[in-house]
Amino acid sequence: MAELKSSEIKARMEKAINSLKKDLSGLRVGRASSSMLDQINVNAYGSLMPINQVSSISVPEARLLLVNVWDASLVAATEKSIRESPLGLNPMVEGNAIRINIPPLSEERRIEITKVAAKYAENSKIAVRNIRREYVEIVRKLQKNGEISEDKKHQNEQLIQQITDEIISNIDNIFSNKEKEILDN
Repeated sequence: MAELKSSEIKARMEKAINSLKKDLSGLRVGRASSSMLDQINVNAYGSLMPINQVSSISVPEARLLLVNVWDASLVAATEKSIRESPLGLNPMVEGNAIRINIPPLSEERRIEITKVAAKYAENSKIAVRNIRREYVEIVRKLQKNGEISEDKKHQNEQLIQQITDEIISNIDNIFSNKEKEILDN
């Protein structure tokens, strides 16, 4: 591996961005979204299962989620999982369906959610920096073993840093957009 592939580095770092987007989509911003419940697991059939594997989730109105549980014996467990989640939701059971009204967010709750979003963004940045460190170590090892020159080592390190800076900038943009969305709604 005497030649470093920037596309490979970028692809690995972009996985951190995809993970961040997925995490942020689960945060409440004052209006209903089926992805809000993605982080919730239900104790079903002796194991924890994602809520979308035991029910279907729809958004009939802007501030209402409807969870249709497929197995009637799991309605109570699903309702309990939603109630105990950190989302602060109050589900109401109606047969096999669970209705969840999404109340407007208080200023205090908006700030809490923003802090959670910031934590997700920081975790993504840490993942990107770990990938950068891994590739810099590879480059230094190649130079030490005589497979690449000192100049090539510096070029590769600059390339790795350039990609890292670009990805970190993307993470910051995604976070600031989400922060604006949370605080403005």
